[in-house]
Amino acid sequence: MDPVLVRGVSPAAVVRRVDPAGLDGSAPLARIDGPDAVFALLAPRLALGESRLRELVGSEVDVVEAVARYLVDAGGKRLRPMLTALGAGAVGFTGDLPSLMCVGELIHLGSLLHDDVVDGAVQRRSRPSAHLVYGNAATILTGDFCLARAVLLASTAGGHGAVTALAEAVTAMAEGEVLQLQRAGSLGTSLHEYLDMVDKKSAALISWCAAAGALGSGQPAAAAALARFGRGVGVAFQVTDDVLDYAPGTGKLAGADLRERKLTLPLVHAMARIPGLRARLEAGSPTPDELPALIAEIRASGALEAALDEARARVNQALAALDELPPGPDRDALRVLGRFLVERAA
Repeated sequence: MDPVLVRGVSPAAVVRRVDPAGLDGSAPLARIDGPDAVFALLAPRLALGESRLRELVGSEVDVVEAVARYLVDAGGKRLRPMLTALGAGAVGFTGDLPSLMCVGELIHLGSLLHDDVVDGAVQRRSRPSAHLVYGNAATILTGDFCLARAVLLASTAGGHGAVTALAEAVTAMAEGEVLQLQRAGSLGTSLHEYLDMVDKKSAALISWCAAAGALGSGQPAAAAALARFGRGVGVAFQVTDDVLDYAPGTGKLAGADLRERKLTLPLVHAMARIPGLRARLEAGSPTPDELPALIAEIRASGALEAALDEARARVNQALAALDELPPGPDRDALRVLGRFLVERAA
């Protein structure tokens, strides 16, 4: 269980109620009533997906494999494979699930390699960013390798509908990243503009992952429902990650977004609550010495909880889309996971 993904959940609050006979996929879990039960349901599929992912980052070019494995070995939430597995299970997808699960993760890995070069990030998943170890050129080109492999995989494991929708999602991601770059340091970005950027940059791919199994099995109505679910959860997930920027122990430096004066939903709420905060930030980025006190001030203002409330509202809207799917443990697990992605920061 990834330590970042389960942040904020106490062992007492997560009680496993698992029928051991179901862990090999031969029988459904009796109850999906918490994150532990979700992860137990997913365990066999995630193991296969992880094994397939490690195969897919292999390359005859040594440095490409080294850069890709460096990031894969650092771990991560594996949210996108989880959503693909559960969405596919909910609609009875019978194709190559381990490969389909890797598509979104490969896109994500490629985008992280690119982003860290663009942002000049010094740390990713509690270790130096890949570009500091292998150089900018090798890191960028390995990101391209991951993206290309993902597109090929979407075509072979999901078919025309899946790869077409993936191309649309990746296009939106690129637009979102450019919007974020253009608006870097601009505290005048509106809430609507921020949410539009998040929808493109983060939610588009998560939406595809949730719908991939339905797209690959020719179920357009189910694909549309799962895409709506994924979009809402994707926005909520990014908002929650923005909240976690103010917390230690996430694998990234605390306050990285704040130090860059990157407009996020917590900061929008903080500027509305703390007189003069916007003017202080517009005058210059906080220094490393100033950052801890500023983080504490923002936390005390209630801005983080306000952002989480908006994320919860997005999840509640997203969960309604699941009513269009047939009942079953995978649909139940999607409900639990959707709520948990926000509550991990509570």
